[in-house]
Amino acid sequence: MARKRRTELPGGESSESQEAGGGRGGAQRPPPQQQPQPQLQQQPQQQGGGRGWAPQRGAYGGRGGGRTAPQQYYGGPPEYQQGQGRGSQQFGRGGAPRRGAFVGGREAPSAGGPSRPPAPELHQATQSPYQAVTTKPSSYGRPVEMPGASSSTQAPDPPQTSEVTEQIQELSIQQEVTPGQDMQPASSKSMRFPLRPGKGSYGTKCVVKANHFFAELPDKDLHQYDVSITPEVTSRGVNRAVMEQLVNLYRESHLGKRLPAYDGRKSLYTAGPLPFVSKEFKITLLDEEDAPGGTRREREFKVVIKFAARADLHHLGMFLQGRQADAPQEALQVLDIVLRELPTNRYSPVGRSFYSPLLGRRQPLGEGLESWRGFYQSIRPTQMGLSLNIDMSSTAFIEPLPVIDFVAQLLNRDVSARPLSDADRVKIKKALRGVKVEVTHRGNMRRKYRISGLTSQATRELTFPVDERGTMKSVVEYFQETYGFVIQHTQWPCLQVGNTQRPNYLPMEVCKIVEGQRYSKRLNERQITALLKVTCQRPQERELDILQTVKHNAYANDPYAKEFGIKISDKLAQVEARVLPAPWLKYHDSGREKDCLPQVGQWNMMNKRMVNGGTVNSWICINFARNVQDSVAHSFCHELAQMCMTSGMAFNPQSVLPVMSGRPDQVERVLKARFHDVMTKLQPHKKELDLLIVILPDNNGSLYGDLKRICETDLGIVSQCCLQKHVYRMSKQYLANVSLKINVKVGGRNTVLVDALSRRIPLVSDQPTIIFGADVTHPHPGEDSSPSIAAVVASQDWPEVTKYAGLVCAQAHRQELIQDLYKTWHDPQRGTMHGGMIKELLISFRRATGQKPQRIIFYRDGVSEGQFYQVLLYELDAIRKACASLEPNYQPTVTFVVVQKRHHTRLFANNHHDRHAVDRSGNILPGTVVDSKICHPTEFDFYLCSHAGIQGTSRPAHYHVLWDENKFSADALQSLTNNLCYTYARCTRSVSIVPPAYYAHLAAFRARFYMEPETSDSGSMTSSAVTGRGGGAGARSTRVPGANAAVRPLPQLRENVKRVMFYC
Repeated sequence: MARKRRTELPGGESSESQEAGGGRGGAQRPPPQQQPQPQLQQQPQQQGGGRGWAPQRGAYGGRGGGRTAPQQYYGGPPEYQQGQGRGSQQFGRGGAPRRGAFVGGREAPSAGGPSRPPAPELHQATQSPYQAVTTKPSSYGRPVEMPGASSSTQAPDPPQTSEVTEQIQELSIQQEVTPGQDMQPASSKSMRFPLRPGKGSYGTKCVVKANHFFAELPDKDLHQYDVSITPEVTSRGVNRAVMEQLVNLYRESHLGKRLPAYDGRKSLYTAGPLPFVSKEFKITLLDEEDAPGGTRREREFKVVIKFAARADLHHLGMFLQGRQADAPQEALQVLDIVLRELPTNRYSPVGRSFYSPLLGRRQPLGEGLESWRGFYQSIRPTQMGLSLNIDMSSTAFIEPLPVIDFVAQLLNRDVSARPLSDADRVKIKKALRGVKVEVTHRGNMRRKYRISGLTSQATRELTFPVDERGTMKSVVEYFQETYGFVIQHTQWPCLQVGNTQRPNYLPMEVCKIVEGQRYSKRLNERQITALLKVTCQRPQERELDILQTVKHNAYANDPYAKEFGIKISDKLAQVEARVLPAPWLKYHDSGREKDCLPQVGQWNMMNKRMVNGGTVNSWICINFARNVQDSVAHSFCHELAQMCMTSGMAFNPQSVLPVMSGRPDQVERVLKARFHDVMTKLQPHKKELDLLIVILPDNNGSLYGDLKRICETDLGIVSQCCLQKHVYRMSKQYLANVSLKINVKVGGRNTVLVDALSRRIPLVSDQPTIIFGADVTHPHPGEDSSPSIAAVVASQDWPEVTKYAGLVCAQAHRQELIQDLYKTWHDPQRGTMHGGMIKELLISFRRATGQKPQRIIFYRDGVSEGQFYQVLLYELDAIRKACASLEPNYQPTVTFVVVQKRHHTRLFANNHHDRHAVDRSGNILPGTVVDSKICHPTEFDFYLCSHAGIQGTSRPAHYHVLWDENKFSADALQSLTNNLCYTYARCTRSVSIVPPAYYAHLAAFRARFYMEPETSDSGSMTSSAVTGRGGGAGARSTRVPGANAAVRPLPQLRENVKRVMFYC
């Protein structure tokens, strides 16, 4: 997927590597009509911890449509069932106005710009002061499950909120958008994100360096001008060329000697006013397409420059000092454009990065691609003031080869040997469409064209009309007569260039690919590996490269930076940090080691037994690897069963049926036949199949995905796949890791936090708490209509919080908001029905624990800064509605935290040679947390490097709290997050992002296979950014006609699969 990638390494954590592109494959903002502006209202916290819900039809019931009894509510004063809640308080304890509750009803609009449509206000749910914190199960028995219940519930509409909260203050919101410019929405909304509750103090203090460089705020008077260029062109390059010419000609005479910064589109910025309000210029450009020797076409442009506004740096200063809540996006954008002006002229810009062969050696990636080195640059508001974030970067470019050589590399063979097959032609067409080439058969005239396709006929068969009478001439003749050029490869197709109405034909052998074209499609496994090799740098090397880049960029001599008075420091920011201690982990009392304190982010299973070993009574093995004999498969299964038993599982050493071999091309037939055989044997004894072990060839194409789809959505069995190479090696370490995965797939727990068992986790242990993880993965660029996939997981045990059930759904292409969190639909018999992922997971938590969650912690992965507001509004509203649909006035307090890995902040040890300050890979120690200096000036965010590095430079996760009714202190949330990173089920290491978010990512990734049986290259990804976060199988077969066509839903997970951590 374009969105996230993780390259798995032995030991289960990801390699770090470099991202080239900008933010997170960010979903485009949907048009306004798709964006419901939900009303988030405070609901009074219900009193008493233990009252329950009706047997919500089929959170985990079977399928089918049996009717349910009308929903009942248990306990609670009658007014709660009427939906007449008590007036919601807008004030927290102690009477201070709470964040998000506006006193006086209107927010003063901030300076400048048209106002945004009114948006609803978010009220914090106040916790009832006499909230019961007893944690014993509720007094009534568990509701009886209805047979054949489906996963919807019949519930009344979510209760109306009380009169106080019905008076929604409609607040005018600032839309700070530069004319004609796509700006990220500013966060000056009707509600604010929580303020930092003070800085953390827990842990061992230390100092780290960050790749942020202090930028002095200029005291210049910034002016913005609108630019219109006619005739209008879409290319920023042409716009820039026009503007460059204008500045060269008229800077002294007409522009008051000012050097303007231009964004390539409609805006021009100057330090001080120009000597006019509006002026028209005429500019002539010589077309770049014909070189000296030929005649060059002249193009005339009319440019109008007109005063638009003054960009206000005063507000930016106020924001940086924490005296204003909203980042003035305009001012930041101006400074960003100014600092991008020079590198844009020197290098190839891609997103926020710049690439050039001058910035480091080109490396071949295979199939006609090469990697270019470059750097990322972005100006950010931080606590230390403005900072320039600089990081190293690499991405794939198309090699500037003659097209014939490119095709030979692409097909990886001597192309003259045999004619092209249909598959070859498709591959060539895909690779070359949209690529710019220059012709080589006309001496100095290197005319440039963009390839639109390939001809269906060979070059020798192609003819075209040469005059009005329709006289036809062959391409071969034409080139011979006109240019004296004899075409050699007449059996090959021609390149089609220009538009499809009047196509131009160019033989491949007269074309060369133009240098500097980025490759934005998917890379294959070999190319990814080659790119990772280039980008993977030890921390010390990377730090030196970053410093070298800053020196090379010489901001002190940058004419634009000088003109605007921007000064950039040449030293990395030194930041105070703390190293949080690792938590104690509990293992089973029957093992030699009953608990364990991880050392530098890792530990092992030696002398330990799983804290809750699962049971595998009935299992079988199917072998799809031709080279693995049944006897080898049998002994492998025996060793694996032994390891599971040693680790603490109850694992029957005997399989129900002997190992069976199957052909990979008949996976469905083999699986169903074997499942039928095994169930015939088990059903008379009322037994189920607990586990399927599968041996796969090392290169298994679509086999893995097909198998998971059939097992999890059709047969309802959990499976463990093992590759042939591991079956032969049979290493103890491998078997131990696989046993960890098997245990959680059959419902066991590997380890839990000692503090969870002894009820010592602040704001989790005191009352029933559910922790959610959510993520959306998007298809690759170029996949223009396949759906995005959302996944939500939620903890199913309390107080341990280690088991997570997961749900997945497909949604509109590149839609970032999770559509199925809460949904209603009309049933002709039963009226309005309420359902969705949150509701289903809350019900299953209630079933599993006998408790209703009184607190929700929601970790949301994969949201870029520009989408914070939108995602929070939509998804918090869905959480509220889901809760209210279970019971009137049921509103647990919510903390909503965004988790980001796709950023460019890197942290380095202050002294790389201090053995106590780094791990074995030279990275900062696991548990390092930073919440000062390089963090947000006023909001609640922090960087946490929770994992030990393996190779390359570790990327800390960035956590940003968007909503917090639980009133976490910095220490409480940072410690909880760090401690959870040690509970990841698949390895004995702490991981780099909080496990619920990681599990949601795995579940979404798994669901791609449900959608497209034939996806084979599960590890491929786009070159836009090698980010070290799992490859993604792109969607191919779910092309739905028409962009807005309904998304084909995913096949349903079977109920018994949903309940366990099948995605591990």
